[in-house]
Amino acid sequence: MGRADARRAQGRGARRAARSGGIRGLFTWRKILGTFFGLCLLGMGAFAALYVYVDVPEANAQAEKQSNVYKYSDGTLLARSNSEVNREIVDLGVVPKSVQHAFVAAENKSFYRDQGVDLKGTARGLLNTLSGKGKQGGSTITQQYVKNYYLTQDQTVTRKLKELVISLKVDQRMEKDDILAGYLNTVYYGRGASGIQAAAQAYYGVDAKDLDTSQGAYLAALLQAPSQYDWAVASPTGKKLVKERWAYTLNNMVDEGWLDRAERDKMEFPVPNAPKAAPGMEGQTGYLVEAANQEMERQGITEEMREAGGWTITLNIDKKKQKQLEKSVDRELESQLDREKNKVDATVQAGATSVDPKTGKVVAMYGGVGATEHWYNNATRQDYQPASTFKPLVLASALENGSTTQNGDLIGLNTVYDGTSKRPVVGSDTPFAPENEDDVSYDSPTVQRAMDKSINSVFAQMVVDVTPSAVKKTALALGVPDKNFPERPAITLGTMNASTWDMAGVYATLDNHGKKVTPTIVKSASNRDRTMEPVDGVGGQVISRASADTVTKALTEVVDIGSGREANTPAYDAAGKTGTSENNKAAWFTGYTPELATAVALFGESTKEGGGQVSLTGTANSGRANGGGFPARIWADYTLGALGGGSDATFDLEGVERGETAVTETPSAEPTETAEPSETPSEEPESPSATPSETPGEESPPVETPTETPSTTPSGVPSTTKDPDDGDQPPGERPGAEGLFGQ
Repeated sequence: MGRADARRAQGRGARRAARSGGIRGLFTWRKILGTFFGLCLLGMGAFAALYVYVDVPEANAQAEKQSNVYKYSDGTLLARSNSEVNREIVDLGVVPKSVQHAFVAAENKSFYRDQGVDLKGTARGLLNTLSGKGKQGGSTITQQYVKNYYLTQDQTVTRKLKELVISLKVDQRMEKDDILAGYLNTVYYGRGASGIQAAAQAYYGVDAKDLDTSQGAYLAALLQAPSQYDWAVASPTGKKLVKERWAYTLNNMVDEGWLDRAERDKMEFPVPNAPKAAPGMEGQTGYLVEAANQEMERQGITEEMREAGGWTITLNIDKKKQKQLEKSVDRELESQLDREKNKVDATVQAGATSVDPKTGKVVAMYGGVGATEHWYNNATRQDYQPASTFKPLVLASALENGSTTQNGDLIGLNTVYDGTSKRPVVGSDTPFAPENEDDVSYDSPTVQRAMDKSINSVFAQMVVDVTPSAVKKTALALGVPDKNFPERPAITLGTMNASTWDMAGVYATLDNHGKKVTPTIVKSASNRDRTMEPVDGVGGQVISRASADTVTKALTEVVDIGSGREANTPAYDAAGKTGTSENNKAAWFTGYTPELATAVALFGESTKEGGGQVSLTGTANSGRANGGGFPARIWADYTLGALGGGSDATFDLEGVERGETAVTETPSAEPTETAEPSETPSEEPESPSATPSETPGEESPPVETPTETPSTTPSGVPSTTKDPDDGDQPPGERPGAEGLFGQ
């Protein structure tokens, strides 16, 4: 290496050493620690300045709280929520000591020992706010009191910092009991109740002084999520969670020495009373407002946000259609009931939902006799079975999946099935042999005829041909809720749970040529600080147009000549299906025109404390209350009025699937109803010996002898004539159980 090369190498080494030394010099431990402590001092100084700057303000003025305004779709006033806060201040001494301890145990075990703040929880809340994750738990009772009494519910960094500082000062200036009293009197419990006195009345119908420990623990547990944990409306998950938090609260009381373990072990969960509508929510108003509130909740507008007031909420409810639906129920049902003297009539609950199939807008809804008399909304309740209104979905799934019969025939309207009553299904691991209406068998009926007559044996076999899992998949896609939805052949009889709201959406989807329709009741909602994004009522294609239109074609004949003929009129083009659930506990008619899809149902609900499902048989002294009776007549009267006396619109059907097998079937006489309900109730009895019942003012159809004859019980399958609940198998799975599910 030459002298010049050596100098260059030496220079490169020196430069590398200089760079290395410079970096090490920049990041020495001394400088890092100095920077850290400098930032800490800066933060402490900033907090000290904030502490001096922020003082405890005056209480936020409840007098400035605004009411929420609810409007019909045309902008006219529907309701105005009470602008006065439902609160009655009570002294802490009035509240039993064990109830006080329950709230501390649930929300802030260290309340009596801490200094009013939870730095870790506050830091977590600040990070969540900055990252957009919203509010999280972790605040002390003092912090929650400060937020409720002095500040707002805004989720901002500024508000959280103020909350921290004011909480420290409040803890220094006030006694713990005064803070706890303020907290109990200001916190929101749901059901429009602010403060423990209003909550005690709303949930248990007692004054705060009369609450027991178990009830206090429930109210304390409720605060984590008032709308989700309210037992009357909570989902199964919500009920599970609130029971767990109730138990958590009591166990914490034991840990803190506030409750004896033996006493704790004896305690049972205190189920609260059913809610009552607030003043001004009489009639259908309360149901409509509650449905709107529930939709807002699903869209992220919590009950706490709504209670802050100032919201203008416009519903999709059409004022004229709403009034027409109410009139139709009164005229076709209520006018014929004697709720005071007839024990069956007293149990009848009606519900209905009407949807625009092109938009998903809920244009009318009937929730019951009145929200102040029967708070539970019959339009949205999901505790009854949709029965045979589910059968069109079985056909839709068969069409969508290109399913074939056991003989290899592609399923369509003309495909032939075995219509033998109590016929055991073929190809299923789960035995099922449902009885047809009045145990009548049919000679090689087509799928179309099976839909007209709601032949159970045909659709039971069709479920097996398609497979229960595939049928369930189609049903969920169409909008049936996944609630008590087994994958067994009996689903053909609608043995899952659904509401009129759900089924109106399902049939609206069929009406909309297979494009998903989601019922939505809120048109717009906004206040000074926020606007809710409305639900998009129409989604993508969930089944093909050909499948949807084929089902529509089948259902038009059900209305023309089948079990739904009470809804038939030349004034409009209609499709629909009847349904009557096990033991006549529910009766349905769900149908649609090109412009309107509506589900109407009657539910038998016991008037005894605790409720429970009971039979509708004997309603208005008319024998069996089937889907082709009161529900179909309500539907027809409402639809005619809602369409302004009729409509020229017709179904635009494409690709109707007829199936591979077409036969000429000898026409059967139309069956007539028996004067007395049969042993296995049905909607349209077809017994050869039946005699027609007569409805005053209506002409009975001519009596003809059906060509079908009752079958004998197939070999190896026991006949069932008793109530299926007397057996060991689940309802709908026992051979011969159908007549109880009806058509």
